[in-house]
Amino acid sequence: MLRDTELKPNEYAVIQRLLLKEAGIALGDGKQDMVKARLAKRLQHYMVDSYADYLKIVQTSKSERITFLNQLSTNETYFFREDDHFRFLEKLGEQKDAMRVWSAAASQGAEAYSAAMVLDRFMGRFSWSVTGSDINTEVLEVARRGLYPLSWLEKIPYEYQKRYCLKGQGRYEGKMLVDPQLQQNITFVQNNLMQPSYGMGHFDVVFLRNVLLYFTEEVKLQVVANILPNIVEGGYLIISMTENFDDTRIKGLRYLHSSIYQKVKQW
Repeated sequence: MLRDTELKPNEYAVIQRLLLKEAGIALGDGKQDMVKARLAKRLQHYMVDSYADYLKIVQTSKSERITFLNQLSTNETYFFREDDHFRFLEKLGEQKDAMRVWSAAASQGAEAYSAAMVLDRFMGRFSWSVTGSDINTEVLEVARRGLYPLSWLEKIPYEYQKRYCLKGQGRYEGKMLVDPQLQQNITFVQNNLMQPSYGMGHFDVVFLRNVLLYFTEEVKLQVVANILPNIVEGGYLIISMTENFDDTRIKGLRYLHSSIYQKVKQW
């Protein structure tokens, strides 16, 4: 089966509904070529001639549903994205004795490792922890390895490069490894933001960045409401500077600045 297998309008509509239901992602019109490119190998794997036949497998196989979501939910990521947020984290690190941080849409782990570098530098190794989560199991495997293209160093401030980044040699030439000692305080787990995250625990800071833009307004509000119980009173929710949601409809959040919210007590 080839990438030019026809993706019919009714098949694309099913894909849109599945992605919205399972991951909250609103896949707009005009993304057919992207979908075909990402799913072509799955059609080849099952030797099916149509997306309709493949979608029957997705709807009856839990493992293939996970693969389907993996293929369509990979987002761009890089270290120290929107550095104002990490300067805010630096200030918190200087003020607190202990901190738990959740990177709630961790993708390949760059955000979680960026937070870890900041916390380790300003707090020491034994007073913080970072949890990264994502619905995509494939990107989580990348995150757990902490091994990235050497070009990703470009976004990391030099003082952090020196302390926490190892340049690969031999068969790892052209790669960069995050310091294994730093990784000891970081955990990566699969989690679906569409559902309450009871097992995740409580956090002082939750990063929910560069994921809301894929959601409808109602799904945004549902995701924020799902996460709010995981933030300690006085803790912070940080979204991307290019994202927004109707915070007037969420009780218990106070807008501070630069897309940063604080959880406040409800009377």
